[in-house]
Amino acid sequence: MISRGERLANYVILSVFAAFALFPIVTILGAALGPAESGGTSGPANFAAAWEAGRFGTYLRTSLAVSAFVVVVSVTLSIMAGYAFGTMRFRGRSALFYLFMLGIMMPSEAVAVPLYFDLRSLGLIDTFWSVALPQVALSVAFGTFWMRAYFLASNRAIVEAARIDGASTWRVLWQVLVPPARPAVVTLTVLVFMWTWNEFLIPLIMVTSESLRTAPLGLAFFQGQYTSGFTLLAAGSVIVATPVVIFYLFLQRHFVRGLLQGAVRE
Repeated sequence: MISRGERLANYVILSVFAAFALFPIVTILGAALGPAESGGTSGPANFAAAWEAGRFGTYLRTSLAVSAFVVVVSVTLSIMAGYAFGTMRFRGRSALFYLFMLGIMMPSEAVAVPLYFDLRSLGLIDTFWSVALPQVALSVAFGTFWMRAYFLASNRAIVEAARIDGASTWRVLWQVLVPPARPAVVTLTVLVFMWTWNEFLIPLIMVTSESLRTAPLGLAFFQGQYTSGFTLLAAGSVIVATPVVIFYLFLQRHFVRGLLQGAVRE
């Protein structure tokens, strides 16, 4: 049983860490709502001024389109690949899995330049696909590892019962194994969405058209071209971060459940 002193110490430690985590957020929000250096705007009006000056509407639409595509494709491919590696036995299975793991160990900075020349030879530079496809490839590596761990620990009795009833491999995956895996899938969805939304290097290298800039890239150009004041820059930062925060809060319960389940798996 935890004593009163230990409980108090836990609260103190958690409060200190919470203060460290919340201090940057409070600082940015305070700066975004404060008076602009150039005068004329303050409070919520700063967000409207930053939105108009930085053209964040276009950037957010691009980020939403890229993130939605990457999440749907990479999560779907990860489920299928994780199912294959976690439940099936075939020649070269281990070697192929470790080849997938190179995508986790290899940072995007190491492949960005070669990838640029490959996509340029295919005529895909400065297109939606030059931003989305590399991020799908990077996300599938982790997603395969994540879902494989889940399927390895799945209930084999349910799978065998479904196969005895005549269920095909495809039906076993989508109708038997995927529904109980919702917390793991939601956790993967949230992680991939956050990684894709926050990706800066790939859009910076792959696109030059303003209409294809993602929100983080647009924020960087906003800082350099449209304003030198911290107030509007802070407002732009809040605008860019808000969709991720909303998405996480909406799926928070499933996200935490998925992490807790993953903590006791392989």
